[in-house]
Amino acid sequence: MAGADMAVGILGALVLAHAAYITILYRGDLKIKEEEFVRPPIQVWIEVLISLVLCLWAALRVPGTFLPILPDSKENRVVALPANLDFMIFNHRGKLFAPELEAKFTKS
Repeated sequence: MAGADMAVGILGALVLAHAAYITILYRGDLKIKEEEFVRPPIQVWIEVLISLVLCLWAALRVPGTFLPILPDSKENRVVALPANLDFMIFNHRGKLFAPELEAKFTKS
């Protein structure tokens, strides 16, 4: 199903590119007629809205499912400090707040 959703996203990008191309042609026609550009034609607005819906659909469907972040995982810990400690600043506004040393998580 991800392949079909990806195709929907590609179709949305193509529709958006077509709307841009039609706008460029329209502006060229206005220059030939020596008229001022006020706004693109309604066809361009419709194509942009269709491409918005298609691209949003693909953006929400293609990435897949979210995975939970486990707070007790060993992979979330900082293993080593960076080699250059000159840019680590500990004198900042955070010292105004009292540290909560005994923060415990309760499972309900």
